[in-house]
Amino acid sequence: MLFEVDPRCAHAARGRFPAWYLLLVAVLGILSGCQSLRDLERFAIRHHAVLTEALGVELRRPPSNSSFRYFFHQEDVAAICAAISDWTIAQIPGGATDLDQLVCDCKTLRGSIEPTAGDKSAFIAQVTLYSAALGVAISQACYATGENHERAVLRQLLVELDLEGLLIQADALHTQRPFFGSSRSRGPTSS
Repeated sequence: MLFEVDPRCAHAARGRFPAWYLLLVAVLGILSGCQSLRDLERFAIRHHAVLTEALGVELRRPPSNSSFRYFFHQEDVAAICAAISDWTIAQIPGGATDLDQLVCDCKTLRGSIEPTAGDKSAFIAQVTLYSAALGVAISQACYATGENHERAVLRQLLVELDLEGLLIQADALHTQRPFFGSSRSRGPTSS
């Protein structure tokens, strides 16, 4: 279940960490440029005193890289992403109803490219839907190129949103007829 206390941890006083704290430190660390579990551990060590004081928690020591590893293996990352997306939309005055345009963008995640047989590569990519007017990402999902495709991931993100009256901007890759075969879409338009 999302944000439960780590089952190994009876309480923070013995040096163990609530899931909400690990998630908060991970988000802050990633926003500060952390790219690995070791980076998160170093970030947690550097900011331990300030964070625990500001949050009013008593933790004898900062979380280690294995604490973060265990946390990420136990939590439902898709549920965390959905919760963040719901929270982001809730921060928009008028919620998702005030959206009039979304921009789709797909990027390869740095450091994820792996060579495969036949001089090809596999990598992890992220599809993001942005509200350009609001300057926020509304929804996003990652996929491995060997297991999924950008078009399928974008379709899944769009299914989760109310698209009535919404303009979607995407690369030409998404204008193929099969993408717009559902009854929910009028199809691509050109200007």
